[in-house]
Amino acid sequence: MERGTFGNIRLRNALASREGYWTRHFPGGDEVTIFEAAQRYKTEGVPLIVLAGKEYGTGSSRDWAAKGPLLLGVRAVIAESFERIHRSNLVGMGILPLQYVPGESAHLLGLTGTERYSIHGLETIKPGQVVEVHAVADDGKVTKFTTRARVDNETEVGYLHHGGILPLVLRELIAKN
Repeated sequence: MERGTFGNIRLRNALASREGYWTRHFPGGDEVTIFEAAQRYKTEGVPLIVLAGKEYGTGSSRDWAAKGPLLLGVRAVIAESFERIHRSNLVGMGILPLQYVPGESAHLLGLTGTERYSIHGLETIKPGQVVEVHAVADDGKVTKFTTRARVDNETEVGYLHHGGILPLVLRELIAKN
């Protein structure tokens, strides 16, 4: 599942020179498969985010599309918009969906994906909360922008705090014993 995630030949990763399942691993910048980069980031302890466009998750095999990124180490997706069911599946996997404010996108903000990102204000997250993201480029330039947490109700907040539905259910079962 991990090897096939983001493996569609029609996908275009702006970090790579070719379509399909390619990306670059930083800080070196060598072009490798998404799977290989994710494995390296896991051993380095680097959590991942996805910068996406409109209707993220549309046309995907929904279980695969939410589980695959989690297995690769993705902890947040910042998109212009989300396919409705896919957004809730991401939350169910413990992945935070963040949406750019209307009229903004990675391109319009000048983001390349090579920056180091930090997401602020998650300690007390509430449904629809405004969340600030900082992107720091190699030259030290900081781009700050706001997003809206697409966590739409208190139940979903609980899923996120526990790392997804399955960890929440397991904790509840353990607590009963």
